[in-house]
Amino acid sequence: MLRVTFLLGGVAAIVLASASLAQAQAPAATPAARSASAPDDGAGAYRSQRYRNLFAERLGLSPADTRRRIERTFQQMFHGDGQEERLYFETGANQNGTLAYITDWANNDARSEGMSYGMMIAVQLDKKREFDALWNWSKTYMLTTDPGNPSRGYYAWSMGTDGTPRAVGAAPDGEEFYVMALYFAARRWGNGKGIYDYQREADAILRGMRHHPVLTATPPFRLRPGDPPFVEPEQPWPSPNNRSEQAKAVKEGKPWPPQRPQRAPSAVTVGPMVDEQHAMVRFVPETHIPGSDPSYHLPAFYELWARWAPPEERAFWARAASVSRDYFVKTAHPATGLGPDRADFDGKPLNSWDGSPGAFGYDSWRTISNWSVDHSWWGKDARQAALSERVQGFLAQQGIDKFADRYTLDGKPLSDRHSTGMLAAAAVGSLAARPGPTSDAFLRALWDTPAPAGEQRYFDGMLYLMSMMHLAGEFRVIDGPSPVAKAR
Repeated sequence: MLRVTFLLGGVAAIVLASASLAQAQAPAATPAARSASAPDDGAGAYRSQRYRNLFAERLGLSPADTRRRIERTFQQMFHGDGQEERLYFETGANQNGTLAYITDWANNDARSEGMSYGMMIAVQLDKKREFDALWNWSKTYMLTTDPGNPSRGYYAWSMGTDGTPRAVGAAPDGEEFYVMALYFAARRWGNGKGIYDYQREADAILRGMRHHPVLTATPPFRLRPGDPPFVEPEQPWPSPNNRSEQAKAVKEGKPWPPQRPQRAPSAVTVGPMVDEQHAMVRFVPETHIPGSDPSYHLPAFYELWARWAPPEERAFWARAASVSRDYFVKTAHPATGLGPDRADFDGKPLNSWDGSPGAFGYDSWRTISNWSVDHSWWGKDARQAALSERVQGFLAQQGIDKFADRYTLDGKPLSDRHSTGMLAAAAVGSLAARPGPTSDAFLRALWDTPAPAGEQRYFDGMLYLMSMMHLAGEFRVIDGPSPVAKAR
């Protein structure tokens, strides 16, 4: 079962298609990757208990200014105008309370990525109602429980907003943010009963990511017992993105909908979301699809899992944090700093699904943010400053107000769209980059950019709000009823 990536309006949409792909042979792990030494507390905010507010420090804004901007953006995205602003929608209640989803408006679905991002934003900002409603919807509709589905125990990566599936497989970035958000919730609000025993729920997902049994079955699959089997429709689901694609196809004289080759169903094997040998997260848990996604690597989170996870899991995540730091260096282009959407475990970019060379795409936006937050929280890898400076320097040369949102790894533009989400993630690089005109220019550009609205507000908006929080010192390690530190 091959996941084909269609790049639609600012977010990589992964669509299921049947195909075969040989598992790439990966080299043995490096000595650094094999290291499983006990984690130390580093030299960052986790140790110092201080989170930098770069808007105040470098632009002269006040902490009150940044808090107002963050709260205003939260209210817009969670409770603003339903047509143009909001991403969060409540849909009634069940025995566990209120239900709500975060929607990718342009693709007209709800994704494990966005649901877990929404939960992370909510716990960071102490919004328990919204957190619990998103988690309730995730557990009610997205969790795979049918015993005949080899992805059982995972969360479907894409769902219709009515709770019917758009996919029956999982994407690890959603699971990762679920785990971290739930651990933070346990420490901020304490554990409740049932699905709101946050620590227990996080432990279960984390164990499943590493120890999911290797299961093989032949589609079509169900998410829940009693559901109709999921079969992808011949016509794409209605959405603003698909209407745009249809109009483009008509203009270019191409057929619509795109022709899909007819293939007989073939067996699918699903295993853990991590590769144990290389101590890194996989692109997908389907075993025949090779490699990883650099933007899935979250060493800042792994360091906490090395402390808070069940004891038998901790050494693995300490090792994974070290491996991910090396992987960022291996996958970054030596001139531009840009990394691919997918790479093999040795860091070599994997080709795109159409056979073209691996490129810097929508997933890739997040990678600079991931290593920069790791630098801010833990301060364990001096190389991260140079990585951020390389990416920011390249994008500044392209024009901070006009750089494209996709590139070849050596810096040739692959689109003519300038995206707020990519600007936001690149600005987080200032947490690692040395102070200077380029780093400050990204901070100013983000601060001067309004919160995204309209059709493409999902991925742009999620990254915008989380980036604002990071740069204002308001996205923190939560280890108690209040944030562990004051921003400075």
